[in-house]
Amino acid sequence: MSVRETILNRVRAAGRSGRIPSGSHSGSAHAVPTNVRSALAERQDDLVARFSRELAALGVECHIEATADAVRDRVRSLADGQSVFSWNSDRLPYDLGGVLSSAVTEADTRGRQAEATLGVTGCHAAIAETGSLVVLSGLGTPRAASLLPPAHVCVVRRADLFDAMGTFFRERAADIAGAACCTFITGPSRTADIELTLTLGVHGPGKVTVIVGP
Repeated sequence: MSVRETILNRVRAAGRSGRIPSGSHSGSAHAVPTNVRSALAERQDDLVARFSRELAALGVECHIEATADAVRDRVRSLADGQSVFSWNSDRLPYDLGGVLSSAVTEADTRGRQAEATLGVTGCHAAIAETGSLVVLSGLGTPRAASLLPPAHVCVVRRADLFDAMGTFFRERAADIAGAACCTFITGPSRTADIELTLTLGVHGPGKVTVIVGP
């Protein structure tokens, strides 16, 4: 048995036999200590900060909102006057379905989808290391909503931020395996010809906007 296998077997055994020590303590049995909550919040803030820096380097507009209401207001302002192609309302975070009640969805014809000027989606993960958005296509989350319109607005929950792709692959392996397609979106679509002339928006949205919610 290799050293790696030995260590993994010990971890698995500890997970099966581990227990929470008894003892007197105040508050709920499931309460998270204040220092732990503070550390988690600080780490999440660090991920948001790094993610926003990477987005800026990619030329992506980023809005960080403190409340769900602020997220809805931001989406409403960005969608104003646009023809929107979105995920199904039950798949969108922060109850955005009410804001996008007239949006085109996967149930509409390809013609109506092709006429949309703005795609609005959530995401299944966001990678702070690269500024990438991860979209798992499936029922209610069509890939075309993030690919077909010339502009894409993606709404990210803080809970879906990962530090690196490796972490995402480890923790969401089952979700990836069950998806029709796993797409990584890293900034606007970029294409360069043989003379290295860079063009945006040829094979996907030329503009990407990210909204990070609470």
